[in-house]
Amino acid sequence: MAALQKSIDKRNALINATIELVNNDGFHATPMSKIAKMACVSPATIYLYFENKQDLVNKTYIEVKASYTAYAFATYNDTMPVEEGFEVIWKRIAEFKLKECANAMFLAQCDNTPMIDEESRQEGIKHLQPLLDLWARGKKEGIIKPLSDYMLYAYAINPLSFLMITQNRGSVKMDKEELEEAYQAAWSSIKVCN
Repeated sequence: MAALQKSIDKRNALINATIELVNNDGFHATPMSKIAKMACVSPATIYLYFENKQDLVNKTYIEVKASYTAYAFATYNDTMPVEEGFEVIWKRIAEFKLKECANAMFLAQCDNTPMIDEESRQEGIKHLQPLLDLWARGKKEGIIKPLSDYMLYAYAINPLSFLMITQNRGSVKMDKEELEEAYQAAWSSIKVCN
């Protein structure tokens, strides 16, 4: 049992080191040797868990995406009205991005660079299925604009990454009032105007 836990701890250390180094140095400036050193394991140990650097980054992305979406959908119920469901999901995403900054920053980098392979990116998208289903229902009911999911995500969710980065720099502090204003702007950007 202790050996299993030690193995899990090493793998988690490698994942955490990858997130930190990619966030601080970028994908290309993060060699496997540096990841191993930060994780306090030998470079050869990495290959017990991952095929290569691309595999390590892809699997880290999928794990972080799964954690992010589990958090985002934890209080969502697919029987909620569309607007209520979107608000619940959006506010949980905002909370994750503002509290789990390292993980959120890693996801933002992965989403905005070609460092993740297409298969892993598609796997990551699957984790967003409850949000995509909500949007499909909203479009069908005439509540959400008939835009592609990419457009809806770009207008309603992606601005949270900008706000997170701005808060990390100390340029803005996202208090409850500002978060509510940001939510209203996100909802207004995707809802059908009556």
